Amino acid sequence: MKIAVLGGDGFVGWPTSLHLSDRGHDVHIVDNLSRRWIDTELGVQSLTPMDSIQERTRIWHQETGRRIHFHLIDLARDYEVLKRWLAEERPDAIVHFAEQRAAPYSMKSDRHKNYTVNNNVSATHNLLNAVVETGLDAHLVHLGTMGVYGYSSVGAAIPEGYLSVGVETLAGETVSQEILYPANPGSIYHMTKCLDQLLFQFYARNDGVRITDLHQGIVWGTHTDQTRRHAQLVNRFDYDGDYGTVLNRFLIQAAIGYPLTVHGTGGQTRAFIHIQDSVRCIELALNNPPRSGERVKIFNQMTETHRVRDLAEMVARIAGAEVAYLPNPRKEAAENDLVVDNEQFMALGLDPITLEAGLLSEVIEVAKKFAYRVDRSRIPAVSAWTRDIAPTVERDPEGRRLKSVS
Repeated sequence: MKIAVLGGDGFVGWPTSLHLSDRGHDVHIVDNLSRRWIDTELGVQSLTPMDSIQERTRIWHQETGRRIHFHLIDLARDYEVLKRWLAEERPDAIVHFAEQRAAPYSMKSDRHKNYTVNNNVSATHNLLNAVVETGLDAHLVHLGTMGVYGYSSVGAAIPEGYLSVGVETLAGETVSQEILYPANPGSIYHMTKCLDQLLFQFYARNDGVRITDLHQGIVWGTHTDQTRRHAQLVNRFDYDGDYGTVLNRFLIQAAIGYPLTVHGTGGQTRAFIHIQDSVRCIELALNNPPRSGERVKIFNQMTETHRVRDLAEMVARIAGAEVAYLPNPRKEAAENDLVVDNEQFMALGLDPITLEAGLLSEVIEVAKKFAYRVDRSRIPAVSAWTRDIAPTVERDPEGRRLKSVS
């Protein structure tokens, strides 16, 4: 297949592009390189040194003989350019990663909130609009988030996208109906993914666009089979308080002797998936597209759930690290349960990598190798969800920890 990977220079986009190219697909990365500009804005870089996208694709061709093509397009702003590119290239499938992906970054300020909404929602709608206008029958696979569900639990497993409900009619009878699982976003970023869901429902029903929406858990790990082939193919590794995912942050903290920062009680339960499983799931979704006119396919793309404090204790045991409990900059329940249904991917043959498979130590080794690149002052999470929370969260002069302020 000819596959367009939108946002293919990013944390999940890059290893996905390599994986699909390795499987023999004709891969085209479309990206505006905004994640690299955000590194500049925040004054922090990936723990792993990253070459330009042009150099990365050159090395991939050198090592494998396969070409990955790069196209510089801003989906949110360059609608006509995007439409013309789709009309000319006519990909068989489109993988959509082209959204600002960090909840803390989306909550930093009013400017960051506006950027996240404008970028994410406009990118998704421009893409759907252009697919329809060009008459393109491409399967669209979108990387969503488990965060559209929220993190509360009613004692039942979260289903894969749709919920069966009973509706009482005027005659007093109860009829069964399936609806989207009620959205409960916990940040501006998560809210944009909820809006994506509604856009997908409309375009699938109104225009027959074939869409798969992957509600993904928190990704951990850094290497895939393809990124191991050459040092310059390494994936990015974010450790800062805005973009570093919780488990990867624990691993880098352990590697450099920094206390593992658990915010609040650590009783928040999260869904997780290894980066290698993430790219496998995307391939499985591409190989099992919905038919035209079929409703949006929704998969829960996760393999296990853990409480944050349990993860911290696991990493602390492995690495001999300390755990520090700090104020929580997020507006969320102190404790929650999370039970998730992921039967669809399991039925398609996914054999998940779990936290007990030894890869935690591998990630710690990567972190130790590049520890000299860490800016310790950027480790604390300081982006507060509301103004009343913000005064209680700050860094000490060395940036080593957060503290409560009276």
